[in-house]
Amino acid sequence: MDLDELEHAASYRDRVSTVTEKGARNWVYALKPHGKFYNYRNILTAFYLLVFFGIPFIKVNGMPFVMFNVLEGKFILFSKIFWPQDFYIFAIAMIAFIIFIVLFTVIYGRLFCGWVCPQTIFMEMVFRPIEWLIEGSPGEQKLLNNGPWNAKKIGKKTLKHFIFFAISFLIANTFLSYILGVDKMIKIIEEPLSQHLALFFGLIFFTFAFYGVFAFVREIVCTTICPYGRLQGVMFDKDTMQITYDYKRGEQRGKFKKNEQRVLGDCIDCHQCVNVCPTGIDIRNGSQLDCVGCTACIDACDFMMEKVGLEKGLIRYASENGIAEGKKLTFTPKIKAYSVLLLILMVILSVLMATRNDVDSHITRTGGQLYQELPDNKLSNLYNAKIINKTNKEFPVELKLENVKGEIKLVGKQYISLKGEKIHTETFFIILDKKEIHDRTTKIKVGVYRDGKKIQTVKTNFLGPFI
Repeated sequence: MDLDELEHAASYRDRVSTVTEKGARNWVYALKPHGKFYNYRNILTAFYLLVFFGIPFIKVNGMPFVMFNVLEGKFILFSKIFWPQDFYIFAIAMIAFIIFIVLFTVIYGRLFCGWVCPQTIFMEMVFRPIEWLIEGSPGEQKLLNNGPWNAKKIGKKTLKHFIFFAISFLIANTFLSYILGVDKMIKIIEEPLSQHLALFFGLIFFTFAFYGVFAFVREIVCTTICPYGRLQGVMFDKDTMQITYDYKRGEQRGKFKKNEQRVLGDCIDCHQCVNVCPTGIDIRNGSQLDCVGCTACIDACDFMMEKVGLEKGLIRYASENGIAEGKKLTFTPKIKAYSVLLLILMVILSVLMATRNDVDSHITRTGGQLYQELPDNKLSNLYNAKIINKTNKEFPVELKLENVKGEIKLVGKQYISLKGEKIHTETFFIILDKKEIHDRTTKIKVGVYRDGKKIQTVKTNFLGPFI
């Protein structure tokens, strides 16, 4: 190739696949894939949708299984409530999440984007099949879009967009159920609209947002908007698993001719890998930002290879080094080490969430107060306690001194009863014998007990006289 040919061959990297040389939108008319991976994706999609729409209705001990109420700063994971006081777990989770993303991407590339990302699942496995069903094949869709606005076109477009909007409305309701809880969503539906105007407008906003994404924006979310998609390219290395074209086997390309000894590469230049791509790229050009790893091109290529009697796997999961060296994808020591590290991170987070206390207590001496002299050679300090009940159940707790002999006397009550999902402020005296005081400030421990079982130990100070 001369310099001009080389520049033309690499011109696809100058812009994303959904934008023409003049900057106009290049609408993608993707052909429906068929094959092993597409069947796997259909099974995964059925499970994914069942989980996505079903989780808000799952409750354990009267608690939602999952809820992210950012409005009240209340989060529920696996039916355990996490409050802002559990921020340390959130901080560790965010650090682990970032490390997880980096390591996962280095090893497995865009596996998440192609198989689990909500954008891909809904766009390619829900909305686009509906479009195929109503408007037909990509060629028929293109003719319909370029044709006049007759009764047939109006009918098909109206039906498609009505269904798109209805599904978007369902997704928006489910999305808000993860934030507010399904009980509150049902209550909003049953009660007069005038009582929940703000939430109603929020629901309409999210409905139009999802509708706009899946009806018009589409693959631009993956190629331009999504920050993860934009960052993934810089995380790849030559051992990263990607959907890759085997150029050593496929080149030089040429049309297949029946009953003729083939002297060219295995790529028959049928363009089926391009026709099925939801972002409109040619995977044969190499690793590209626009590729979401959906495996549609693998199914299309395998189908054509089988038709012409050539070996399947011309496009497959592989690494750059694997293609260059002619080796199949294997689990290298680095992949194994990173996978173990990912597993360790998940275990640490799981342990932190499982062992988190249902009660969080903070005890401090009342500001501006000195010790009080009492009869029988005793001293007392006044304390304030904030006790958070992170569950939705009411139960009593008891405070006991752990490392010194003394007495805890509540102010204005006989016992402490914690209401569910509330922060309680308690005032009490700690009374000690003078013989227990050896310094101006004595470190003491207060145990918080529930049903006779200690659930937390809180440290504080007891102020005494100068000794």
